[in-house]
Amino acid sequence: MAAGYVFGAPVHELGLIASLIMGLATGFIGFFAATFVGIVVVMVMIGSGHPADYTISYRLIGLPVGIVMGLGALAYLGTFWVKRILRKA
Repeated sequence: MAAGYVFGAPVHELGLIASLIMGLATGFIGFFAATFVGIVVVMVMIGSGHPADYTISYRLIGLPVGIVMGLGALAYLGTFWVKRILRKA
């Protein structure tokens, strides 16, 4: 896999705004996917007799995963943006 490509898309050529949008979108996708998995886990917990609240899926599962994925994507895309800016200078 070549550096700067994600699923064949050249992310090393993105500008600042595009990098921010892509990083935030990755965080949102991570949040919603983790929240879905958290809701399923809470449903299984309730079905097996354990007392559980659905806010667990948002607070303890979805939010941390979304923040970590968003920050990770912003850091990854930000390095390409900084390298490109420094290369032009």
